[in-house]
Amino acid sequence: MPLAPGVEFLMTLYLSPDLTQDEIVRAKESGVIYGVKSYPRGVTTNSDNGIESYTAYYHVFAAMEKAGLVLNLHGEIPSDPSNDICVLNAEERFLTHLKKLHEDFPKLKIVLEHATTKAAVDMVKSLGDTVGCSITVHHLQLIVDDWAGKPHNFCKPVAKFPYDRQALRDIISQGHPRFFMGSDSAPHQRNKKESSVCAAGVFTTPFLLQYLATILDSFGALDKLHGFACSNGRRFYGLAVGAGDFVGGLKKLPMTVPKEIEYVDEDGSRQTVVPFMADQDLSF
Repeated sequence: MPLAPGVEFLMTLYLSPDLTQDEIVRAKESGVIYGVKSYPRGVTTNSDNGIESYTAYYHVFAAMEKAGLVLNLHGEIPSDPSNDICVLNAEERFLTHLKKLHEDFPKLKIVLEHATTKAAVDMVKSLGDTVGCSITVHHLQLIVDDWAGKPHNFCKPVAKFPYDRQALRDIISQGHPRFFMGSDSAPHQRNKKESSVCAAGVFTTPFLLQYLATILDSFGALDKLHGFACSNGRRFYGLAVGAGDFVGGLKKLPMTVPKEIEYVDEDGSRQTVVPFMADQDLSF
């Protein structure tokens, strides 16, 4: 039985030393793989096998550029106190790599994923039409104060300063076609969030459109929902606009996000996940 008959999944490969040019060709020919995801080593959950140098993969990027696959970038560099790099500036310090990759492979489609800073917005705007950017729903709402000491809002990249959040909101309000939604939802169980070493991730999946509509409405951009959530991303990935779009309408019907969501894990134990904005009211 199909997992979700009404959903078209765009699959990606993981950028690693095992990925070859021939594999890129086969991926394109498969018709179901649309991109390759890159994580710098150690910057987020499950990134211990991430990359340390982009130049080592230039032969792969050349094959991707020729085949038409998208390079999906987690845009941070690892923290390094000796070079004054930490979670608050890791994204901004990454942007020179994005610019260099675009200069060296101008026809390669690149997505800077889950951007959190004004610097990232400005950089993507300054580059060519082959560079896009995803923005999460939770980064449209959170700033530093919302995750410092509040583990259920902690994610990577971390939410930044109020002016950074404003830049994310402004680019959506402007309807820029190369910026689109990326959920980046992570259902870490409660005991892994409320621990001495907090798992990075925010759980938004169950109420994603309700969150988005409520937050866009809060800064006067509700009319940009369809472009941001549906058509902009499809155009960037070369998919037909309209096919697979959200069908339905918005209804202003207040709801309260549950305090937690229960599930049974693979070992048969009952666990809970705390969703984003738990016990808060949404407008749609």
